[in-house]
Amino acid sequence: MAIAIEGIKPYKSKKGEKYMNKAMLEHFREVLEMQKQALMEKVDLTKDHMRVDAANFPDPNDRATQEEEFNFELRTRDRERKLIAKIEEVLDAVDARTYGFCEACGEEIGLRRLDVRPTAILCVDCKNLDEIREKQQGS
Repeated sequence: MAIAIEGIKPYKSKKGEKYMNKAMLEHFREVLEMQKQALMEKVDLTKDHMRVDAANFPDPNDRATQEEEFNFELRTRDRERKLIAKIEEVLDAVDARTYGFCEACGEEIGLRRLDVRPTAILCVDCKNLDEIREKQQGS
C-alpha cells in the first residue's frame, strides 16, 4: 500500500550519480518519515472518532452497524500499524546504508520501484519469485 505524500516528487537522478548516495538516502528518509507521520495521524483520528462517535443505540441494528464500522476501521488501522513497523525497519536500513538493495539477491531495487513503494525490500524479480512460491504453497 503506497501512500502519496503531497509535496514530495520522485527522485530525479543525475547523470553519473552513484546509486543510493547520500542525497538519495536523504530523499527516501524524508518520504518514509512523512509516510509514517501520515499513518500516525490516522491512528489519532481513529481514536478520537471512536471515542466521540461511540453511542449506545437502543436499536440493535444501529448498534451492529456501528460495531461493524468500528471493526472495519480497526482492521484498517492494524494493517497500517504493521506498515509503520515496516517503515521503521526500512529506516534502519537507510541508517545502515543497505536501503535500496534487494534483501534476497543484493541487486539494486531501483529508483522507480522505490518511488512507488518506498518500503520495498525485494527487487521486482525476487518479489515475483516470492509471489510464485506463495501461490504454489497456498494451492
